[in-house]
Order: sequence, then C-alpha cells, then structure tokens
Amino acid sequence: MGNSRMEIVVGFFLIGGFLALGWLALRLGEVPWVTESSTYAINAEFNNISGVKAGADVQIAGVVVGKVRGLSLNDEKLAVVNMQIDRAVAVPVDSVASVKSQGIIGDKYIQITLGGDESNYKPGETIVDTESAVDLESLISKFAFGQVK
Repeated sequence: MGNSRMEIVVGFFLIGGFLALGWLALRLGEVPWVTESSTYAINAEFNNISGVKAGADVQIAGVVVGKVRGLSLNDEKLAVVNMQIDRAVAVPVDSVASVKSQGIIGDKYIQITLGGDESNYKPGETIVDTESAVDLESLISKFAFGQVK
C-alpha cells in the first residue's frame, strides 16, 4: 500500500513538472495565439533599414515595448517593418519611427518617438513619418575620398 502512495505522489510531481515546462515554453517561445492577445501589429515604412533584423527591439524612451516580427518590400520599393507592440502602449498618429543602433557598431533597433496627437494608430496601420538608418560606411567612404561638402 505504501508503494502505491509513493507512485501517486511521483505521478503528481511529474504532471506538475510537465505543466510548468509547458507554460514556460509558451511564454518563452512567444506562441502567436498566446502573445497576440497582449500585443498588436503596426508597420513602418523606411527608405533604408540597414542592419535591422526580425526579433530586434522596438523601444520608446529606451524602454522595450515590442519586437520586430518581419521585414518586407512594398510596391514602392520601401522597406516595411512589421512590429508587435505591447497592447498597453498607444502610438499617436504623429509619432516618428527611427532606426537606431546600440553604440557605434551595436545591434539595430526601432525607436518610436511619441507624438502628442489625440488619435492613435490602429492595429495594422503604417507609420510613414520615419527616419532611416544612417549608412556609416558610405559616410566614411565619402569623407575618405573628399566628397563631403
């Protein structure tokens, strides 16, 4: 009888462990049907997103509020960045999205500078007021070859 009680305790322990592991996998893996309830998607159009990759941070005032989910070209051959933003963060329609880098040669991320408009972007809308990445290599080559005026 004592042996079966031990087996029941071990069984409950294993079930609890599997449930905890499953919960952790869903939280860390960012499964779309779990994370979509707490985030919304907006896009931003850039002339140049040099160095921005899927998974890059989206920041407001230095605080991470989302992630870059995808990159594509639209019909006008502009780079479109698809971002998942925390649902608690409202982005006014006069906000500006910029490509920034962590330090001189650090990872690229998207910085959103919030505007003061009363109306906000809705899920799926596109920020068109953007500042593209500074191409440091072309600036250095222009300076090195005397083309900067």
